[in-house]
Amino acid sequence: MTVTRGLEGVVATTSSISSIIDDTLTYAGYDIDDLAENATFEEVVYLLWHRELPTKAQLEELKRQLAENASIPKEIIDHFKVYPIKNVHPMAALRTAVSMLGLYDEEADVIDADANYRKAIRLQAKIPTIVTAFSRIRKGLEPVEPREDLGFAANFLYMLTGEEPNEIAVEAFDKALILHADHELNASTFTARVCVATLSDIYSGITAAIGALKGPLHGGANEAVMKMLTEIGSVDNVQSYIHKKFENKEKIMGFGHRVYRLGDPRAKHLKKMSEKLTKLVGEPHWYEMSAKIEDIVTSTKSLPPNVDFYSASVYHCLGIDHDLFTPIFAVSRMSGWLAHILEQYENNRLIRPRAEYTGPAKRSYVPIEHRD
Repeated sequence: MTVTRGLEGVVATTSSISSIIDDTLTYAGYDIDDLAENATFEEVVYLLWHRELPTKAQLEELKRQLAENASIPKEIIDHFKVYPIKNVHPMAALRTAVSMLGLYDEEADVIDADANYRKAIRLQAKIPTIVTAFSRIRKGLEPVEPREDLGFAANFLYMLTGEEPNEIAVEAFDKALILHADHELNASTFTARVCVATLSDIYSGITAAIGALKGPLHGGANEAVMKMLTEIGSVDNVQSYIHKKFENKEKIMGFGHRVYRLGDPRAKHLKKMSEKLTKLVGEPHWYEMSAKIEDIVTSTKSLPPNVDFYSASVYHCLGIDHDLFTPIFAVSRMSGWLAHILEQYENNRLIRPRAEYTGPAKRSYVPIEHRD
């Protein structure tokens, strides 16, 4: 056996959902640049699930299904209200709520193609409502019911604040959702596929994926980026702060990637949006700090920024609490997780790798009275 730590470079399955080839990301053959500039998130959801862009009628039907299934059971809202709110990270609340959601789905354990697709619709529709409801409840506010007349991105921002968002905010959030929707066999997607490969249910697969995304080396990176920007405070402090990190051999969050070598193709879209939004809200220093950090890190360490780096300032300027950054990642990545789960079910094989044993050689049992 050949041991590859972290499974780096190991091809574990075939997939028609997304690809990363020569630092180019595609969804079902469509370049991410093309989709980020022209598509809506709902179109991307349909593309990931069906491998084709929808017709106008198909898109309207998907929007209708998502809107009709956006409400969540009252029991989940009541459950949020009894959490020790100050001590609960939103990702922990999301993980528990999605698992709990399966208890209220009569088809939870029905594993056929039609039932799985219906559950995919319900999960994609409900995750924004879960995230926004928890966000409001922990602040002592009542959840805002979803509106059927708003698109996916606009509805999330509306449920979060109770106010209808402006077009620039919707454009920024929609673009961020598209860029985070899928990313080949990343840690959380692989976790989801491993889970359902046992023929466990979709809710178990998504709950497992959320658990993997919670880690700071995966979904938590943009929250860490915003923490860093807040600590730096101003452009004047950037150089000393970053060089101190270098001296202490500390990781600069939001830079480098396991797969990309020349740079994350998604980062440039969020960089443009960060510059636009920070100016709009009168806080350009967030972008200016980020740009200066990028210059220092790329010139010194040859590490380009990844998708998490500029998404931090984008979400901040949309008025989103910093600890909601990773749950928002989950709102988007739900589409990719579901696409991979559905694909796994279609041609399933139990995922069961091996490990090279490095423990003691063969030993014999010694009765306890004879052990030193």
